[in-house]
Amino acid sequence: MKTEEYLHEIREVPGFSRAVLTKIEAEKRSGTVTFCLVTDVAYPPGEVSRLRDIGARYVPAGMTAEVKVSKLVPDEESIRRRILSLVGEQSPAAASFLRPCDVEVLFSEGGARFCLDFSAEEKKLLRTDDIVDGVTAALNRSFCGSYIGAVREVEKDMPAEEPELPAEEEEEAFPPRLFPVEGFAAIDGGEQPRFATCMADCDREEDDLTVCGRILFAEEKLTGKGKPFFNFLLSDGTARMRVKYFSKQATLEKIRALQTGDSIVCSGANEVFNGNLSFHAKRINRGAMPENYEVKAPPMKKAPAAYRTVHAQPCEDYMQTNLFVHESLPAALTENDFVVFDLETTGLNNTAVGGMMDSIIEVGAVRIRKGRIAEKFSTFVACEKKLSPEIVKLTGINDGMLAGAPAIKEVIPDFYKFCDGAYLVGHNVTFDYRFIEYYAEKERYSFTQKRFDTVELGHELLRLPNYKLNTLADYYHITFNHHRAFDDALATAKIFIELIKKRGSLPEY
Repeated sequence: MKTEEYLHEIREVPGFSRAVLTKIEAEKRSGTVTFCLVTDVAYPPGEVSRLRDIGARYVPAGMTAEVKVSKLVPDEESIRRRILSLVGEQSPAAASFLRPCDVEVLFSEGGARFCLDFSAEEKKLLRTDDIVDGVTAALNRSFCGSYIGAVREVEKDMPAEEPELPAEEEEEAFPPRLFPVEGFAAIDGGEQPRFATCMADCDREEDDLTVCGRILFAEEKLTGKGKPFFNFLLSDGTARMRVKYFSKQATLEKIRALQTGDSIVCSGANEVFNGNLSFHAKRINRGAMPENYEVKAPPMKKAPAAYRTVHAQPCEDYMQTNLFVHESLPAALTENDFVVFDLETTGLNNTAVGGMMDSIIEVGAVRIRKGRIAEKFSTFVACEKKLSPEIVKLTGINDGMLAGAPAIKEVIPDFYKFCDGAYLVGHNVTFDYRFIEYYAEKERYSFTQKRFDTVELGHELLRLPNYKLNTLADYYHITFNHHRAFDDALATAKIFIELIKKRGSLPEY
């Protein structure tokens, strides 16, 4: 398509003399080509049909031209923020030297000039001309008018001393929960245990540990030397635990007689084997939790006072910030905070059946405050297992990208802090929530906030062939990189805002 000729015609239309063509969207299924335009002045609504007629001359035969017009009037501060963001995209090193006060923006009738202030030492380290050229081109593609940039060499004050980090918080100590053991009947002998530890609290190495629960699964196997041993899967109502027991000759038949549903008490050691905790029973006897005994809920941790591993970062959707400055948002959005999140995982198993639970490999989230996207939270998560080819193909994440990433136990406290005081939102939110709930409870954090689902909202408010994330995003003209956590979260946040604007209130479901 001849873009310059198209823009020349568009700029002859009243109200579009400085219009910018930000993108062209073609949809084969509907045979529609949509021209996305930005203008910075008022325009007669009737001129939109004229814009369609112009576009029709530039689309392939058999396709229909549509137009989407946005009015964008940038101010000095929004341009400064956009410049800092663009510098960060092109050169993180350069961005680390620039502060807001190092970016000067001067508006004129036809656009604006900007200057980036670098010291002589900083200029030696950076290709500043390339940075300015890249930022200038991006501004001219995004905003009406002409933007010209330059670098100015200045002397900079020595930076102030780094503020001290908050003092390391003391780890909250939670003693393991115990319950009495009754109905003891000897199999392997030894001293009768009075109490057993709740399996949910058996999260550390321990040489002398007693657990008690019902048998969910049992199997007999042979060692390499032909000696029998047993694997049990037990449950005490708080969690499940795998138990390995090497039988003695005197107890072999009695252990073989144990069946699914029987309750046993096991004494032994919780040891690390192949990177995972494994319980090795030294003695197994019959015993049970008292009937109708209620185990107290585990105490939960409060939100940390400061981020430690993954820090929240400011996040703004510049189009959102400037397009709708006069738009009235419903109180449901402006009076509540929301965290919209998405995960990438090693698989679809989000229920710890038999102790097998897929792992989180990426967390992406944004926080909506006063109806606007305000902060972001994004991190890869270390994974002990090699990623499958299917997951690599689906997400674009490979093992190398996870190298050096924090473990999930380090991510959860920071994510809990990020979500503190906010409702949770997701696309098919229950699926991702179950992963967060499982790994958070292991670290004694409880996500009890109300949750909202853009799938359910879409079903309620829209009539679409389906309510997949791509379909909702297409409906609202939102583009994103699907199957990456932060991109999916950001797209879901924009969709959620539009759905609540349409609904006017939060759902009760």
